[in-house]
Amino acid sequence: MKRWNSLPRQLGLLSMLLAASAGLPASAQDSDDPPKKEDTAAGITSSLVSGMRFRSIGPALMSGRIGDIAVDPTDRSTWYVAASSGGVWKTTNAGVTFNPIFDGYGSYSIGCLAIDPHDRFTIWVGTGENNSQRSVGYGDGLYKSTDGGQSFKRVGLENSEHIGMIAIDPRDSNTVFVAAQGPLWSSGGDRGLYKTTDGGKTWKNVLDIDEHTGVNEVHIDPEQPDVMYASSYQRRRHTWVLIDGGPGSTIYKSTDGGETWRKASRGLPGGDKGRIGMDISPVNSEVVYAVVEATSGQSGFYRSTNRGETWRRMSSTISSSPQYYSELVACPHDVDRVYLLDTYNRISEDGGATFRGLGEADKHVDNHALVIDPADPEHLIIGCDGGVYETWDQGRTYDYKQNLPLTQFYKVAVSYEKPFYYVYGGTQDNATQGGPSQTNNNHGIRSSDWFITVFGDGFEPAVDPN
Repeated sequence: MKRWNSLPRQLGLLSMLLAASAGLPASAQDSDDPPKKEDTAAGITSSLVSGMRFRSIGPALMSGRIGDIAVDPTDRSTWYVAASSGGVWKTTNAGVTFNPIFDGYGSYSIGCLAIDPHDRFTIWVGTGENNSQRSVGYGDGLYKSTDGGQSFKRVGLENSEHIGMIAIDPRDSNTVFVAAQGPLWSSGGDRGLYKTTDGGKTWKNVLDIDEHTGVNEVHIDPEQPDVMYASSYQRRRHTWVLIDGGPGSTIYKSTDGGETWRKASRGLPGGDKGRIGMDISPVNSEVVYAVVEATSGQSGFYRSTNRGETWRRMSSTISSSPQYYSELVACPHDVDRVYLLDTYNRISEDGGATFRGLGEADKHVDNHALVIDPADPEHLIIGCDGGVYETWDQGRTYDYKQNLPLTQFYKVAVSYEKPFYYVYGGTQDNATQGGPSQTNNNHGIRSSDWFITVFGDGFEPAVDPN
């Protein structure tokens, strides 16, 4: 694995490096500027901090949570990967190497990506991971690149915090819809379905429901682009509870290109509902799928064969934790094949009546992104809490991309080895890990230098000083 020369913007890694920075040379502390009183009391001065230079020490033996993956439609060796805690990464060689392209911008947490179908160099980035977890990272709006990710400009929705999905009108690149879940820990904000017709210069909230309900997903019918669907999502997290659902959650439909909306819930459960994941079959756009979290035992997998006018409950299958998963990917090769992202990915071959496990052998679980090759139904790219995986046999075997240092650290500690001390950290869903602060290897710190101390979700490690 190559030595990392660029620091990914992730809070966990920054925390690790700050904790590991004890022992800076005295020259880094020398300054003619008087220290600020509030900093001096803590033993940290602004001159000390300004003298520090960050370097990446990893790890990537276990990567981190992936929020979305977008593949260039004309050059399928070019991928963009959204990290829930680590910015946006780009590969132009199908994952052999990755480069971070979002380090200099306002958010380290990314929820979704979209590539303009008519201009492969126009990339849209929705910041703030789109789930309701306890450790969720929030964002600072929507960004746009017109040069393939070499630079980005923020184009609005600064108070959205969590963006669920971006949809670009296939007839007009300047018409874009953004599903904004809105703040998780408070009401209000930029919440609802936003539309621009001028490439992001101005925005209109075309589906404004209430201060507690945002929009989770937005989908455009590929055959009749004036037909659109949106799933609304009411939720609110407090320190003591997640209110995961309410009367505001349902499915909406538009037949005029997103200008007006009406509920399309005939056949769906009544009462309070939670998160709803959707997808349109690329094979037959009259077929629409939805996975619905609902009360009174009516949660399940629903299918419409008339563009959402009526729904039929196919099975009781839902995600194990809908607030964290509940995403569907309809297969472009078979109208009856649909994937349900979950702790363990599931696949249906009969339109949702039955599901089986896709297969997770030698692969991390907790899945959030899936891309299907339009030329090969068995070739899948999957993003999960452990990074990016690729399979050419529909989940029987996987290739793990062991070059994305995205591990999300909660707490860190250092040890007392010489000449190189070690750094230990408890992570989100990737165990408690340890690794050297530096090595005498010409290749720098490698994945093989890192190791696991305790498996499972980690938190706060402690090292015996002796």
